[in-house]
Amino acid sequence: MDDGFLMEVCVDSVESAVNAERGGAGRIELCAGLVEGGTTPSMGLLQVVKQCVRVPVFVMIRPRGGDFLYSDREVEVMKADIRLAKLHGADGLVFGALTEDGRIDTELCTALLAFDMVHDPLVALETLISLGFERVLTSGCDSSALEGLSLIKRLAEQAKGRIVVVPGGGITERNLQRILEGSTASEFHCSARSARDSGMKFRNPNVTMGASFSAPEYSIKVADVAKVRTLNAIAKNIL
Repeated sequence: MDDGFLMEVCVDSVESAVNAERGGAGRIELCAGLVEGGTTPSMGLLQVVKQCVRVPVFVMIRPRGGDFLYSDREVEVMKADIRLAKLHGADGLVFGALTEDGRIDTELCTALLAFDMVHDPLVALETLISLGFERVLTSGCDSSALEGLSLIKRLAEQAKGRIVVVPGGGITERNLQRILEGSTASEFHCSARSARDSGMKFRNPNVTMGASFSAPEYSIKVADVAKVRTLNAIAKNIL
């Protein structure tokens, strides 16, 4: 961790992974389906990303979008994905599982937990520490890290170095300084994406590949090298 901080960028493509590293990201969270908050990426994507970048790659293990209450069959899918991710060189795993009453499912959680749907975040933090977790990614149980800043600070104070509290959710060049200064965090998580126009010359405006609310077919969001560098520079000036 250089300069006292670490920037993690969530990506869903090889291009984004390469751009994140070029911009100075210290770790990559590899996902599919970022529009759903991230789901498990293909092992082909993991393989190629590992060939193209040198920074650690943490793999999202999440079989679907939606809540974090999983069926027995979904758990089997997650276990299989974990085995494959390790086989293909994942440096770490990112996932969370909750019980129906919003408490941590301690039997399933063996890596980073999606924290923000828990019933009591302060109690949940102690559970994670007791399980030996190294870090927790959180928006402060709010719509963004900025909105949840007061809780993020409380969690960091309670952690006292026993676990790394990583703010994430809606972090941009405009609010990063306030979030880092207000939370005293030494790591942060963002996507730093911009839209890039598709290379397709033929375009059929009458056909879409998903629901009406899906992202446009001919606009591709990728990690932006300039944005990553700007966020890095802001963090270096603060931490």
